[in-house]
Amino acid sequence: MSPDDNKAFKKSKSHESLREEGKVGLRHLARRAWNPNRELQRFSIPNYIWLQTMAFAIKEINQEQSFLPNITLGFLVSDTCLSMRRAILGTLMILTGNDVPIVNYRCQHKEPLAAIIADSSSARSISVARILGLFRYPQVCYFSSSPLLKDKLQFPSFLRTVPSDDVQAMGIARLVVHFGWTWVGLLSSDNDLGDIGSFIVKEEFQKLGVCVAFHESIPLVTSALKVNAIVEVVKKSSANVIIIYSNEPYRNPVITALSRENLTGKVWIPISIGSILLKHNTQEVEDMLNGALGFEMQERWIPGLKEFLLKVHPSSLPNNMFANYFWEEAFGCQWPQHDTSMNQSDGNLKMEAFCSGVEDLRMFKNPSFDNPTSRINYNVYNAIYMVAHALEDIRLCKPGQGPFINKSCADLWTMTPWQVHHYMKKVRFWNKFGDDIAFDGSSDLYNIINLQKHPNITTKSVKVPKSVCSESCTPGYWKAVKPDRPVCCFDCVPCSEGQISNETDSRTCEQCSSEEWPNRQRTACFPKTIEFLSFQKPLGATLAGTAMTSSILTASVLCIFFKHRHTPIVKANNRGLSYILLGALMLTFLCSLLFFGEPQTMTCFLRQISFGIVFALCISCILSKTILVVIAFNATKPGSNMRKWLSSCVPMVTVSVFTSLQVLISATWLLLCPPFPEKNMTIRMGTIVLRCNECSEVVLWCLLGYMVVLAFASFLVAFLVRNLPDSFNEAKWITFSMLVFLSVWLTFVPSYLSTDGKYVDAVEVFAIITSSAGIFVCIFIPKCYIIMTKPELNTRQQLMRKETLRN
Repeated sequence: MSPDDNKAFKKSKSHESLREEGKVGLRHLARRAWNPNRELQRFSIPNYIWLQTMAFAIKEINQEQSFLPNITLGFLVSDTCLSMRRAILGTLMILTGNDVPIVNYRCQHKEPLAAIIADSSSARSISVARILGLFRYPQVCYFSSSPLLKDKLQFPSFLRTVPSDDVQAMGIARLVVHFGWTWVGLLSSDNDLGDIGSFIVKEEFQKLGVCVAFHESIPLVTSALKVNAIVEVVKKSSANVIIIYSNEPYRNPVITALSRENLTGKVWIPISIGSILLKHNTQEVEDMLNGALGFEMQERWIPGLKEFLLKVHPSSLPNNMFANYFWEEAFGCQWPQHDTSMNQSDGNLKMEAFCSGVEDLRMFKNPSFDNPTSRINYNVYNAIYMVAHALEDIRLCKPGQGPFINKSCADLWTMTPWQVHHYMKKVRFWNKFGDDIAFDGSSDLYNIINLQKHPNITTKSVKVPKSVCSESCTPGYWKAVKPDRPVCCFDCVPCSEGQISNETDSRTCEQCSSEEWPNRQRTACFPKTIEFLSFQKPLGATLAGTAMTSSILTASVLCIFFKHRHTPIVKANNRGLSYILLGALMLTFLCSLLFFGEPQTMTCFLRQISFGIVFALCISCILSKTILVVIAFNATKPGSNMRKWLSSCVPMVTVSVFTSLQVLISATWLLLCPPFPEKNMTIRMGTIVLRCNECSEVVLWCLLGYMVVLAFASFLVAFLVRNLPDSFNEAKWITFSMLVFLSVWLTFVPSYLSTDGKYVDAVEVFAIITSSAGIFVCIFIPKCYIIMTKPELNTRQQLMRKETLRN
């Protein structure tokens, strides 16, 4: 740009008039209400400081030589007086450059309008944004936070330096979750701020699993009845965290009423927390809000602003009516011949002194004036700089590299509103405070505020209060939601058998795998205990040792009998059957070992079959012995034809036939449904029982039943011939042995049916060993005793002598 081209922008940089050329319009920076009588409320000091912050930022930019060089920014102020009508009227006045707005016509042609800074109220900003959006005039807002303004279809040219309310609402929801609070109360004002904010909060709560204990609306017109009803709801609720989503004018009566109830142990989360104690300076409110949490926009100390404010004087700003009103408000005086309607409150305020102009602003005590670090001041300051950076981007645009048609650039003197808006929405810079400033939401930052009565106390040293409807369910339990109650109200139910939960507040329990079982707390799955009759366990070792010992003893007796095979006591009653019987008894003891160890296919296949066949062989031998005694006795009678049955092949045939029937039963079992190994997980909880599935219990009982029939037949025959006159008659001992055998196996049946797991095998092993030992002891031990200790009795003469004496 040449110096001549900059004439439209080279205006005075002093802040002496509200109608500077090259304006950036800023309205509603003096907050007063419009009413039918055209009377205004008292002058607002904070809003006046917002205006001066804008002027200060413009002056600072104009004094910067490297930034917008040779370009002077100016501004025009229109006061909305809290009136929607005045807001719209002021907007049209700024757009047209005429006090009487002429739609679609601009009276000023020299200086382009870069942007409009407006408004503090979301409702008024929405009305203004609808007008400015038609012409694509950039509108930068410093305090309007309604989420509705995010809709770019309705408000295409609206921008703001303040975060949207939904950011704070989502922040509140996440703050609640951070502290583990799931049961909260909600108070919201009955307007757009409260309705939209509470809706967003509840929507976030639903996503995060937080329940609202109650939601009460704060009336816009204070009602003692409604306020008391809200207080009662808060008092009766078990929620210890209360969110107050309402702005100052409406929440104040509720906070005052609540503070009188001495509500302790509750955490309050109000919006705009930074200003809440300024409006309530009573001891009760301080006590109630001690420990309150909330969010506030960032604030910065703007260097030079306080000095700038102290230099404001009506004499240096003759055309600035706001300076006169500020002076009157600050010092309680009145300028001669000045309209005091601005400073009237209900038309009753009377000034008692005239302003002299020598009053010292350093003596003026006001929080907003003494410490101008207001968050809104900072937003105003950033808004001006964002407009300036957009203009700087336009200035630096090089022909052929522009963003418009044919890569053209906008011209600072002929730029259109939509061209400025194009640059405005892309502005991003680091301000002098080190903050990243942009319109894309990246600078939507809040500070978390914790109000503490004593500044040396921090939340780190205080236990976080609880606010839950139901205490958390520990691992091992699951949450059972109560009917017709929020999901945060639940019962903790222990996980069922075989299930676990390994996290807090689990909604379900997980089933352990088929080979796992929960620990006692039901928080983890562990491998189930494997159970079978083991050689290593005391029970198994005892039974196995007994079986082995018995088998060795039987083998020893067999050796003794074979060594003394020519002695009368061995030769009597068919020594061949005695050898077979001793061998079969030895095998029965050894068969019991098949019931030990982890079941395998072969062991399951053999153990019952081998035990049944060998036992059938034993009993068949005993039955043959008793039958042989009967035949031998009858053969000695005169004229008896039984002598032919005394052949040695008869006992062998008898044993073979009786044993073959058991073999047939066993073969049928194996062909129809052979036993097989299985893992049984239903017998005992938490235990895998390794056992042999017999497949067919009917065949098993047939196998055992046949053994019992043989034993009973042996017992009956032996009992009948027990008194026959034969010195070597074994009938008595066979009777005893069969009595033991039958007793053991008849007792076995109920024991077998009443036990489970490895004890089933242990019972059967015990029955095998006991019954076999009974036969062995009753039949062979007496004979061994004579053979080993009484050899003088093991002679034919001695046996014949006994026979003679008996006759």
